[in-house]
Amino acid sequence: MRPSSTRFPARFALAAALGCAALAGVSFAFSGGDPAAAAQDRRREITVVARKYAFAPAVIEVEQNDLVRVTLRTDDIAHSFVVDAYRIAKRANPGQAVIFEFRADQPGTFPFYCNLQADDGCREMRGELVVHAR
Repeated sequence: MRPSSTRFPARFALAAALGCAALAGVSFAFSGGDPAAAAQDRRREITVVARKYAFAPAVIEVEQNDLVRVTLRTDDIAHSFVVDAYRIAKRANPGQAVIFEFRADQPGTFPFYCNLQADDGCREMRGELVVHAR
């Protein structure tokens, strides 16, 4: 009688190695070496603070195809962050940050503003999103 083999196919070995790495807190990204895919995965994190009656920062600059993660905060009254060209309309209440993401796929300069009418000063809140072409 022939003893049974203890060899695993290669796919099981890879799956086991990745599973062990995941348990150890290691993550992997397989891009296949495509530079365009790597460029598209560029991430930007921005915190926008809205307060009577301005945005900080008033100008946000990113590169085309960046994945932009925005944290919108306000500490005084409710404010919104609206960019018509990107169809973004988010509202934050005092002490409750709102987090959202978008792909900056359109190059150009786009105004952003607060569209709430709770206070006359809100209508004056303006800023610019600048998306630089690559």
